[in-house]
Amino acid sequence: MSQKEIEQLFNQLDTSVQLLQKELDVSYLEALSETGENILANKQPHQIDGLPSDETVGKLTQLYQDIKLDSMEPEEIRKAIQLALLKGSKMDVLQPNHQMTPDAIGFIFNYLIEKLISEKDKTIRLLDPAVGMGNLLSTVYNGLLSKSISVEAEGIDNDDLLITLASVNTVMQRQSVTLTHQDSIQDLLIDPVDVIVSDLPVGYYPLDEKASKFKTAAKNGHSYAHHLFIEQSLYYLKNGGFGIFLVPAQLFETDETPALLKMIQEEAFLQGMLNLPNELFKTKNSRKSILLIQKKGDNAKQAKQVLLAQIPDFKNQKAMLQFMKEVDSWKKENI
Repeated sequence: MSQKEIEQLFNQLDTSVQLLQKELDVSYLEALSETGENILANKQPHQIDGLPSDETVGKLTQLYQDIKLDSMEPEEIRKAIQLALLKGSKMDVLQPNHQMTPDAIGFIFNYLIEKLISEKDKTIRLLDPAVGMGNLLSTVYNGLLSKSISVEAEGIDNDDLLITLASVNTVMQRQSVTLTHQDSIQDLLIDPVDVIVSDLPVGYYPLDEKASKFKTAAKNGHSYAHHLFIEQSLYYLKNGGFGIFLVPAQLFETDETPALLKMIQEEAFLQGMLNLPNELFKTKNSRKSILLIQKKGDNAKQAKQVLLAQIPDFKNQKAMLQFMKEVDSWKKENI
């Protein structure tokens, strides 16, 4: 992987974003979305009512001509876009649910999928029902491709800016991803998938009438969005398929826990809960874990021993290797 090419593409994106920000008076991420769509539209700047100015259009056109995506690997493109998304997230002060999922977490997701799917599977269908900017889904996508596993992927999000950024992100990487702008708690027009991955939005779902149709709906007041997402995801998994979710570390420590556990016991097997390193989070309340569940059917069975583990500091290579050995042993004995 060429760090020089990654930095060059980031600088080209960043320069074009700043030009558009100044002319259009928009946020960094809005300008990034605009410049990404320009690049994908045959590198032609989009101009409405004289904006951006002819002078800026000329600068952008020259800048775009120097971008050579065809000569870059998808992972190099993803890294460059990620740098731009990170800068935009800081400048625009995004709410926590809109923040990008870090690479290290994406790599853990990828590792778990490789371990859990059958060695016979050479093509898998993926879904992220809260795809956001697409970094988690595209990280997993590239990781599976590197293992010679073909991927068909879908992503859903109800935020129009985030889904546009996800589209720019995946199309620039030449990934085969179908994206839908929709509330994932509604009925979804998708075929069942093998694996669902998602950094779930945490908080309350505002539409009580829709939530009331779910087993995890709160008896009083708003329901937890992340509980609804877990339940909804199970309905779109194939029998025996896996759901791998980034969830609050305190997922099973709230008043709504009984309903969530009851639903999981009825529809799936709770196979694992992996706590992420505390160093990743500023406060105890913001800590996250990885929830691993498997839909019932197709020879799926409850693991004799649920995988409960503390993922070590990602920088501690020796500890990470030991963690991977533990996961390997668990899989052989339980799945």
